[in-house]
Amino acid sequence: MNINIDSYYSTRKNLFERIQSASTATKILLSFMMACFTGIMAQIIIPLPWTPVPITAQTFAVLCSGLFLGKKYGCLSQILYIVLGVAFIPWFGGMTGGLDVLLGSTGGFLIGFIIASYFIGAITEKYAKARNFTRMALVIGIANFGLIYIPGLAGLALFLSSQGMTFTIMDVLMMGLIPFIIGDIVKILGAASVSKVFLPKD
Repeated sequence: MNINIDSYYSTRKNLFERIQSASTATKILLSFMMACFTGIMAQIIIPLPWTPVPITAQTFAVLCSGLFLGKKYGCLSQILYIVLGVAFIPWFGGMTGGLDVLLGSTGGFLIGFIIASYFIGAITEKYAKARNFTRMALVIGIANFGLIYIPGLAGLALFLSSQGMTFTIMDVLMMGLIPFIIGDIVKILGAASVSKVFLPKD
């Protein structure tokens, strides 16, 4: 049993170090693959009748991008996701794409993806002890509810204003935050579990 556990720890550490020490070309390829994963997860979508912001699973991919690829290439994966989605790949939520999405109700959340991925990657790279479940859940929670939602809600408010709509702060929260809290907690705990299982602690 101890031999199997030791082998698991060794394999986990070796895989993590191989990703960290991979060539630039390999890391760019991994970033593109993570962008593709984000696009796939964005198609798991639940529209809500009272808001232009749907529930999607893509945030889970965003959170994992920083865990596996670190600050630089995790961030790059989300930049690729946005740039390619705006340019020609319809892989935003509901198989949509184009500049209209970036300038629309969810554009602020997309910007938040880049910031959150960088933050999680920076913590993951620098603090090995932060890769356990509890600490990483806290880090990911800050990234999710702070770094994604602050620009996300700001972008949503700007969009509503551009449409000539009258709204209150509570209206924005009901459209862009409150309905998503439970699902986000699930995604945060899921990403923290990924960190616990797959990332070395030393």
